Amino acid sequence: MPKLLKIILAILACLTVGFFGNFFTLSSIPTWYTILVKPSFNPPNWIFGPVWTTLYILMGVSVALVWQKGLKTRRVRDAIYLFGVQLALNAIWSPIFFGYKNIFLALIVIILMLFFIIKTIVAFTKINKTASLLLYPYAIWVSFATILNFSILILNR
Repeated sequence: MPKLLKIILAILACLTVGFFGNFFTLSSIPTWYTILVKPSFNPPNWIFGPVWTTLYILMGVSVALVWQKGLKTRRVRDAIYLFGVQLALNAIWSPIFFGYKNIFLALIVIILMLFFIIKTIVAFTKINKTASLLLYPYAIWVSFATILNFSILILNR
């Protein structure tokens, strides 16, 4: 499969996860989320869409660069598996936080997600340095989101 097609498919897969999350998020923003007490460092709601779209694109390019190395080696398969685990955790965070309104369980999920993002970065570094570097903004944003999730939990006990 050509490299460009892999990149397009990987980006579409990541954006699909984001679209799935938006289904739960958008209905809760004007209702439940607005009544939550949030920390002073909570970004404005409009920033999340562009940031997540950019991150999903970077994630797609990243995993495509690793995928391009071929699936014959265990190292590549394991790295893509780790990417899949963190992406699955990413996919379930929004339904848990915004859909079920379970801030505590969402915190557990996002901590696990961050753990697997870091494991993915380490695995990608051994295969393609650029692929790993493309995940750094994602790791930084999810670190911030973890602190935000924790703060919202504490402020709304």
